[in-house]
Amino acid sequence: MTTSTEKETIQQQFQERIDEEELLNCMRCGFCLPSCPTYIESGFQESHSPRGRIALMKAVVDGVIEPDEDVERSLELCLGCRACEPVCPSGVHYGHLLEETRAIMNQNKKHSFPTKLLRHLVFKGLFPHQQRIRALTGMIGIYQRSGLQTVVRKTGILRILPEHLAELESILPSVPKMKQVKKRSELLPAIGKRQKRVAFFTGCLMDTLFFNTNQATIKLLQISGCEIIIPKYQACCGALHGHSGEKAQAILLAKRNIQAFEDLHVDYIVINAGGCGAFLSEYDHLLKTDAEWQQRAMSFVHKLRDFSSILLELNFQQQKLQLPNQVVTYQDSCHLRNVMKTFTEPRRLLHSIEGIEYQEMKNAHSCCGSAGIYNIVESQMSMKILDSKMETVKSTQATTIVTANPGCLLQMQLGIKRAGLSKQMRAVHFADLLLEACHYQCCQ
Repeated sequence: MTTSTEKETIQQQFQERIDEEELLNCMRCGFCLPSCPTYIESGFQESHSPRGRIALMKAVVDGVIEPDEDVERSLELCLGCRACEPVCPSGVHYGHLLEETRAIMNQNKKHSFPTKLLRHLVFKGLFPHQQRIRALTGMIGIYQRSGLQTVVRKTGILRILPEHLAELESILPSVPKMKQVKKRSELLPAIGKRQKRVAFFTGCLMDTLFFNTNQATIKLLQISGCEIIIPKYQACCGALHGHSGEKAQAILLAKRNIQAFEDLHVDYIVINAGGCGAFLSEYDHLLKTDAEWQQRAMSFVHKLRDFSSILLELNFQQQKLQLPNQVVTYQDSCHLRNVMKTFTEPRRLLHSIEGIEYQEMKNAHSCCGSAGIYNIVESQMSMKILDSKMETVKSTQATTIVTANPGCLLQMQLGIKRAGLSKQMRAVHFADLLLEACHYQCCQ
């Protein structure tokens, strides 16, 4: 419950910190409505649309309404997928408005002690510290390899968890041994003639739970002629912090990453996770009020590229790629498409693989309901969105769903399981599929 004093402070900070010109750019035309998953799945409630949320923000700024629980709930239920931005004729930066309002709400609300402790442990105690993430995922690996996971599943202990958490446990990827993670070199040579020198952003969960996908991405870049440097002191991108109202912590992580990648003399900074890439690509906005850091942030952002863009630039599609005959469809990572504007590149590469029959999914650009930790904190809405998504997946008759973000990958794997399609369909990260196509061709 927000107190009257907290509401007054929040309202004042809305007036001071929210870009009113950006609010006024919204013409209330409604072009965003068909693109908004929460608007559709809530039964077309205006307050759960981008237009409606902007109207609520404007009403708080103008003092027409208080920033009460209904306003907060509307903002919490937003996925932050930013599908509204490409279709907006006025070019409203909705994502910037959303993140700033969430930051204000979070900074001025007195959380309960359990919530405050949990947020502290996650946002300050865990994600800024890669060694702690490695330790935690290492324990998951031991749980998987020791046989404990089998025992836990057979005994039904997981039934004590909320259903969606038990489902997520069932689709966790196999975690590699941490020795394997630690022994990777920080400088990897190109295979053949060097064409580019790039730095690779490893991410936090990508370099632990999805370490094998990172390794696949690195191998693809090497095959394409990239010399790769992996900065030792890079950190979490800060996306989870920025989307959850922890703006100050996101800024600290942004500065750490900018500093880690500076002065490397690379052509590009390469990412393979759409959610991370989108947040990294807006470091200049995040640091816009910091004169010392904004120019440094702009230099960082200027070099940022998704790995699919680099592969195309270096003509990776001319490799002899082949897979067993299969029907493939592609689920866009919302942030990769809507923020980084990368969506034709993966499709062009997929079309270059012999053996693939590509079927474009209807509304492939619409969110799958993952959205960082959204599928944990807003599981009911997330599952409604996912179940709708799986209906469009089925219509493609695909046997393989490809995506380019770890959260999307887990969500689609969960969708396959919920739809009872585990024996006839799989979900894979795009980098893993491309490397599979390289290996398959070599083995023929």
